[in-house]
Amino acid sequence: MYIKLTEDAKKPQPNVCCSDKERDYAKQSSTIAKSDGDPVQTALGDFGWWQFWITFALSLLKFPIAWHQLAIIFLAAKSPFRCDVGDESTTLFNVTDRCNSFDPVTHDMVPCHQFIYDRSVFQETIITEWDLVCGRFQLSNIAQSVFMLGVLIGNVLFGMFSDKYGRKIPMMFAIVLLLVAGVGTSLAPWYELFLPLRFATALAIGGLMISSFVLTMEVVGGKWRTVVSTLHHIPFNLGHMSMALISYFIRNWRQFQLAITLPSLFFFTYWWIIPESPRWLLAVGKEKQARKILTTGASRNNRKLDGEFEKSLMNSQPEKGGDENKGNLFDLFRTPNLRKKTLAVFFNWMVCGLCFYGLAQYMGEIGGNIFINVASSGLIELPGAFLCIYLMEKFGRRNTLLSANLVTALACILITFLPQNSEVEHYKFILASLGIVGSSIAFPTIYLFSGELFPTVVRNVGVGSASMCARIGSVIAPFVSSLGVFNVYLPPMIFGTVPLIGALLCLLLPETRGAQLPVTIEDGERFGLKVTKLPTKTAENGTHNTGFVADEQL
Repeated sequence: MYIKLTEDAKKPQPNVCCSDKERDYAKQSSTIAKSDGDPVQTALGDFGWWQFWITFALSLLKFPIAWHQLAIIFLAAKSPFRCDVGDESTTLFNVTDRCNSFDPVTHDMVPCHQFIYDRSVFQETIITEWDLVCGRFQLSNIAQSVFMLGVLIGNVLFGMFSDKYGRKIPMMFAIVLLLVAGVGTSLAPWYELFLPLRFATALAIGGLMISSFVLTMEVVGGKWRTVVSTLHHIPFNLGHMSMALISYFIRNWRQFQLAITLPSLFFFTYWWIIPESPRWLLAVGKEKQARKILTTGASRNNRKLDGEFEKSLMNSQPEKGGDENKGNLFDLFRTPNLRKKTLAVFFNWMVCGLCFYGLAQYMGEIGGNIFINVASSGLIELPGAFLCIYLMEKFGRRNTLLSANLVTALACILITFLPQNSEVEHYKFILASLGIVGSSIAFPTIYLFSGELFPTVVRNVGVGSASMCARIGSVIAPFVSSLGVFNVYLPPMIFGTVPLIGALLCLLLPETRGAQLPVTIEDGERFGLKVTKLPTKTAENGTHNTGFVADEQL
């Protein structure tokens, strides 16, 4: 077994309060953790300069992830247009019928086949180049749906590849694929070629999202998992904001696509900078490679390895002939407790994707300058991300996710009580912004929470499959927003009801703050189960509290 519970860890009452656990981890952050039997933390500590540079480098991948994932905002930016009827004196772009023209011969209205666009904001977009208007207007929406589908499939495929071949090799392959597909997209002469190239780009983005995050979490320990895994997402918000700046100076979609793709050349250096995950190496029995990486990391962190490291390394070896290192997606559903947690996590990922992208689109419909709106959306997400660090450390992962979902639900439901007139638009903006803040807290929380719940042998495929559910939510979001044509209150009502259900499902999940990462499927199944043998009342451990135990095991 990768992580073995020592006799010292068995002695204390298992139902201690979370604040006690956090104090214990804080004391261990600068010393060798001798009681947890984890060779990675024994060698490296919870966090040091070695982990800092690795996690910082991996977080930079969030810039191209944000750029490509949100690029459709500027690639398919809407521009005023009118039918080209050959009358140069006609300059109005806000005419009632822009898709039909008058035939002077038959005196009938016929579909327009040529259009004139207002290029005062954008010189060229995929809409203006390929006339994706009128009867073809859905093609730009299809392009984004195909991209999200690609991210979804990339999450799953690269999740499985990473669990089988390691974290580093699939990550490097995703970087190469991103560069090739991204450049190809900028050169696509037809929409029919643009679509599959965007799909290939999305596969790479999905792979980078999973591989980089899991590798980040597996080299950091203790309370630093909360801080680092949350800060890991900050470059996504910065990428969101900087994308508006890039588009402001580059108004042609092909040049814009190149501008957000070519920086990926820098990430080729990660082949020499980023090591393989030592946790994965140990989980699959590659002790020699893991020892080399851990020795290097310990040296960079000014830590001296002793007998405790050798002992924990010996205990970490998987049993020969076992299949613990061959976990797959179906392992998450074979046992009841792990199945319950997996389904609850999957639904909460879907909630995050649906509400985050749905509310972002809802804010875009309020109107205003497109560059300011996009930059403001990224800026709004930052307070939630930083607040998330404090909340997860103070109140735990489960309570933070539950509260964030409730904030989003309340904000969206309150929108349904506002009258439909221009005088209350600023209130809608405030409530929608509050909903986005809730989603920006929920996203990094569920990232960390699910990563800590899933065992090492299926962590990548678990987080990848869970992230897939977020893509499903993001694909559904535009359709939910379009329900406003039937009833203006339907979209905010749905955006409010779904996170409310997600908050209730959080009650089925155990708290993971300060807990040791599960490694095998057996570890994942036992984690959060109610203990059957109750400790006796002693002067040392106090009186057993059945109600507190039940709450801890939810």
